[in-house]
Amino acid sequence: MPKQIVLVEDEPILRENYAKAIAAEGYAVTCCESKTEALAVFAKQLPDLALLDIGLGDDVEAGFDLCRELRSLSKTLPIIFLTARDSDFDTISGLRLGADDYLSKDASMPHILARIAALFRRIHALQVNNDEDALIKLGQLSLDTSRFRVAWDANEVELSLTEFWMLHSLTQRAGHVKSREQLMRDSNIYVDDGTITSHIKRIRKKFKQVDTSFDHIETVYGVGYRWKV
Repeated sequence: MPKQIVLVEDEPILRENYAKAIAAEGYAVTCCESKTEALAVFAKQLPDLALLDIGLGDDVEAGFDLCRELRSLSKTLPIIFLTARDSDFDTISGLRLGADDYLSKDASMPHILARIAALFRRIHALQVNNDEDALIKLGQLSLDTSRFRVAWDANEVELSLTEFWMLHSLTQRAGHVKSREQLMRDSNIYVDDGTITSHIKRIRKKFKQVDTSFDHIETVYGVGYRWKV
């Protein structure tokens, strides 16, 4: 059965072009042009991936609202923003809401398709993970890839898919520095340094919400990040 992708885009020509290119890769595409229409689709059945514009008609924050709703329904559903709004503020806002990727409409179609495929590869990696590699325990941390669960001192820490894989990358070789390039490769994303930094900040913040003294993710300036043991 083909992967189900919901494309939310209010510009008819763009919507048609994106839908045709995505369908040509073997995906099943459902198109929506408004927040109301998208919410109705999500209420019936969640897709395997959502591709969202931010501004829809007169609703300039519609995509953010949809991302928030989707993330409340599923913490593992891949969400990509595909938008003309590519400011740092909008990018950070999208990531803060739990999106896994943020692309400008200036991106080429092959690039967009590659990012979609990368997110599906991560989901597949979760599903086929060997039992002996599924659980990582480091002190107060428990990371279970078979259940997509992260806990700190028995308190669950809810991470997005991208955040989960970045943490997984850091903890697989605790104490070793991971460069931004390694984190991108392990997480199957290709973004700028500022976006990696935003993800790391979000991970730290989520751990601090359950433990204000948390300080296990160290920035190694000019190099990358490491999990302190």
